[in-house]
Amino acid sequence: MNYDDIKLKAIPVGRDLLLVITGGVAHIGSASTAYAAGEGTEVQTSAVPGHKEHTLSGEFAQRAAAALQRTVTVVMGIHYDDLTKEEIIAISRQASELLDQYLQEQQRNDPFEG
Repeated sequence: MNYDDIKLKAIPVGRDLLLVITGGVAHIGSASTAYAAGEGTEVQTSAVPGHKEHTLSGEFAQRAAAALQRTVTVVMGIHYDDLTKEEIIAISRQASELLDQYLQEQQRNDPFEG
């Protein structure tokens, strides 16, 4: 099954980056911010009670911050009614692939390099 309405919108905020990932009934289910801390990356996540997007947004923020070497906040809200476990896995995979495509594009054309 394909969920063609899952979208990733990137909003530059100075040197930082806000990524908004939505699908189905768009909403705010979680927000995760990843930032440099010492030798690694820290992630802080806030989730709306009853929502499960935080299971992805923290990892997505960390991946993006590490790949792009900047602070990244991922706001995520994806909702479809009556999903099976397999459909949830497919949606998670599709959102992850969207992020991967975005990161590959950015690494090929980074406005902060050079």
